[in-house]
Amino acid sequence: MTGLAVRSPLLARVRSRLRRADPAAGVDTVAAVAERVAALLSAGVPAPSAWSHVRERRAGTATDLPATLDAEHAVLDAAADAAGRGDSVSGAIAAALRNQPAASSEWSVLGAAWSVAVASGAPLAASLLTFAAALRDEAQLRREVRSALAGPLASARLVTALPLIAVAFGVLLGFDTLGVLFGGPVGIACVVVGAALLWAGRSWSMRLARRASRSSAGAGLDLELLAIAMSGGASVERSRALVAETLAAHRIPNDDHRAHEVIALAERAGAPIADLLRAEAFRVRRVARAEGAVRAAALGARLMLPLGACVLPAFVLLGVVPLLVSVVSGTLGGAA
Repeated sequence: MTGLAVRSPLLARVRSRLRRADPAAGVDTVAAVAERVAALLSAGVPAPSAWSHVRERRAGTATDLPATLDAEHAVLDAAADAAGRGDSVSGAIAAALRNQPAASSEWSVLGAAWSVAVASGAPLAASLLTFAAALRDEAQLRREVRSALAGPLASARLVTALPLIAVAFGVLLGFDTLGVLFGGPVGIACVVVGAALLWAGRSWSMRLARRASRSSAGAGLDLELLAIAMSGGASVERSRALVAETLAAHRIPNDDHRAHEVIALAERAGAPIADLLRAEAFRVRRVARAEGAVRAAALGARLMLPLGACVLPAFVLLGVVPLLVSVVSGTLGGAA
């Protein structure tokens, strides 16, 4: 038992590091919490007890939730404590996110949904399930983008290592490449410029990869929140004001123009506004997912830019030039 007790924290830390590499782990954590709280609320469990049960479930089985990071746990604890005291769950989540910058920003989506549903009197369980489904879509998008980026990024890392491989290859063949690189001003200049080009190429490649993998679980959030507020019986003006206030409190962008167009269409057609808002939110999420897939697919071609502009010149400076200088100096020395 003692050995298991000693190893369990180590195993938990290893699992935590492995899950941290998953870009969708934090999103899945928030979605799992929302789904469980919604299920308990649907079963008639009061909100404070629902949050408490979800926290106890996480504490009792650390591997049950999709992520086991301390920052995620801290936000969940803050929400459960606030619910138990009767305080604002949304405010507690926002405060916890400020104190836990490593936590998933998707907690703010859950906090905004909870805040709007409580303020408007909308059904909490249905609202949470709606956002849990949106978060699952976002998690799937991030995993798909990660899979699409795996090949181009692996190729970029391999190509970046080519200049160093060229130096080692020259040494193994018996050429004095290291002596050329560090034995005179020309060689040192090649080292400095080549290292700078390698650093620039790697930074450029990573920046392109970050841009290609950029996504947000807040796509269509303003429309979903507005639909929730109106399903609670609030007027259009009250709902829009409530959503704007909530999004500002959680520092989430608000595209009010898009909501205005949907409301105008519903009023002209005499259609249910909430249904049109949800349909538009679904469309926005699908567009964001398609754009993410396109960015990931285009990364392979864009990585050719740092390869041609930085990595290949570094290969010439660090691998080819010292090899040629070593061959020429050896030939001239032998002739002399």
